[in-house]
Amino acid sequence: MNRKYTAEHIAFITANIKGCSFRDLTDMFNRQFGFELTISAVISLADRHGLHNGRDARFNKGHEPTYFRKGMAPWNKGKKGVTCGGKETQFGKGRKPWNYRPVGSERTNVDGYVEIKIADPKTWKAKHVLLWEAAHGPIPKGHVVIFADGNKQNVTLENLLLLSRRELAVMNKKGLIANDAELTKAGVVVADIYLKIGERKRK
Repeated sequence: MNRKYTAEHIAFITANIKGCSFRDLTDMFNRQFGFELTISAVISLADRHGLHNGRDARFNKGHEPTYFRKGMAPWNKGKKGVTCGGKETQFGKGRKPWNYRPVGSERTNVDGYVEIKIADPKTWKAKHVLLWEAAHGPIPKGHVVIFADGNKQNVTLENLLLLSRRELAVMNKKGLIANDAELTKAGVVVADIYLKIGERKRK
């Protein structure tokens, strides 16, 4: 997947890479931006911008060695209490983590859905589900809420449709979900007709 990285992404890598393992750096990056990058993707991103963690770049271009070679010195030799990101990322009494987001914050997950943080420490819920439930109550069991126009970023009440999973299955199978809200709504009617025909055949 080709992803366009912003100046904010590069600045984050630059600020936190020194002395930090790529595994930890990848975890930090994904939590900060809601991504699911692999370690190799972060290594590649850092390498493209000439960024190295100072631990092992001279041995294998940024990948962490799996064993020590004769004559190699540990990256943290002579350093006491070194942590990824430097002093600014260390915890002090009463301080929140560097990646803390307050309740009410929004993010977009890897599937493209907007999520809202509803509780500490890390409880997130889809924004479109919260919007629907605020207007209509809990989503009934066996039902889902979809976007009429197929745009997951268009989180408005009039763009949301409540479907049973049976309706959704028929609409997916018959290609009745469109990028046009009115066509999708018409597709729901067609899906219901298919379901009724199937019920009569079974009887």
